[in-house]
Amino acid sequence: MPSSLKILFVSSEVYPLVKTGGLADVSHALPKALQQLGVDVRVLLPAYPAVLDKLTLTCVYERVNLLHSLPPVRILTGMMPDQSFPVYVLDCPQLYQRMGGLYQDAYGQDWQDNPLRFGALAKLAAFFGQHYFDFKPDIIHCNDWQTGLTPAYLAYSANPVHVRVIQSLHNMAYQGVFDPAVMSFLELPNISFNMHGLEYYGALSFLKAGIYYSHWLTTVSPNYAKEIQTPQFGYGLAGLLYERRQQLRGILNGIDTDDWNASTDTYLPFHYSRQDLTGKQQNKQALCQRLGLMHPEKPLIAMITRLTYQKGLDLVIPAIADILAEGAQLAILGSGDKDLENHLKHLATRYQGTLSVTIGYDETLAHQLEAGADIFLMPSRFEPCGLNQLYSMRYGTIPLVRRTGGLADTVVDTTPANLDKGIATGFIFDAEDHHAILHSIQRALLTFRDKATWRQLQENGMNYDCSWQQSAKQYIQLYKQVLS
Repeated sequence: MPSSLKILFVSSEVYPLVKTGGLADVSHALPKALQQLGVDVRVLLPAYPAVLDKLTLTCVYERVNLLHSLPPVRILTGMMPDQSFPVYVLDCPQLYQRMGGLYQDAYGQDWQDNPLRFGALAKLAAFFGQHYFDFKPDIIHCNDWQTGLTPAYLAYSANPVHVRVIQSLHNMAYQGVFDPAVMSFLELPNISFNMHGLEYYGALSFLKAGIYYSHWLTTVSPNYAKEIQTPQFGYGLAGLLYERRQQLRGILNGIDTDDWNASTDTYLPFHYSRQDLTGKQQNKQALCQRLGLMHPEKPLIAMITRLTYQKGLDLVIPAIADILAEGAQLAILGSGDKDLENHLKHLATRYQGTLSVTIGYDETLAHQLEAGADIFLMPSRFEPCGLNQLYSMRYGTIPLVRRTGGLADTVVDTTPANLDKGIATGFIFDAEDHHAILHSIQRALLTFRDKATWRQLQENGMNYDCSWQQSAKQYIQLYKQVLS
């Protein structure tokens, strides 16, 4: 692969520096895989407190004027903790040095200045495309709404632009929609605020800007690329996405197979491999002890998820009593909607010993759940790609998913025909209700009792190539296509 290919990868979160979801995982694993294939890729993100704490940084540009409403900012640079690729960091304490989350305060309310916080990130990314700095990328690869204004700034730049822009759509449900009054301090021309630009039903949409002005669009699975061109999944932008369908490509996400490796995972008390699954049973026993689950001999179903409408937790809750009555145990890790959190905590008290609920996020527990569970449940209403079903297959845990987005692209249903072909890896259901979830779980539990078939499912999943190498090669092909 040509070492001359230069990519600026722009993201609002990068694992292990800061993380709220799968975007952070992708923003580490994809640049890492590209770098291994010879691409000069560098990542740009904001200087949140955790980023400054975890990186050794030097200042390369001391006073950069981004927007009139901000003081001059600094650009810092360093290497990722694993030395996988270089990073640029936008240092503006007024925007990023604060207690709370990346996008919300401690009370779960969006930061009121989010348009400025991520408008500044996009403006800086655009500066790289105008050759303001030593690193001159061929392509700026933007991710989700937080970076969506980048191609808009370039489209209205008074300076020469010698860069192409790709906008990746990780989840159409989050679009960065704001009052048009923010136009004044984002310093975009008024002419850009119309239906052929930033305007979105009378508001301003960062994501629409990215979709409209980018040279090419990607999303995180082939099936999701089709789904977002429909009203159900397009969230008001299906028409624009359909118009741009010739420049829209779905490339399936991979996972970091160094981080997710059952034979070396430092989060696990016991290691194992496809050839010897003894350690998996030992991990299950240790996990049950940690979570207070009383029956390690029973099948254990795990969920690691945001507690939101998208993830279908409200569909699971009515089925919990029946799931436990079927002889299973259930362990849930996640946070989100406070009503769902409280309902789950109440149920955990009621079903103590068979239902475990951990509110929050714990990376160690996440790895131990993937290794110790028998079944991983993902009842998502929509799922652009999904990563946990990939982690599960790699760890010999059988995914049970709804047929949507990337879940449909990666999990092969356990039918007699698919078993005969040796390709079955999990269980799939279609309907958006708790009866369908329960029926699919009953199917899985019946198969669980057939140890030979269950072992076949585990081996099929663990043989699945879920690494980033193939996906990274597809991105390189796309980069070349865009440049040509």
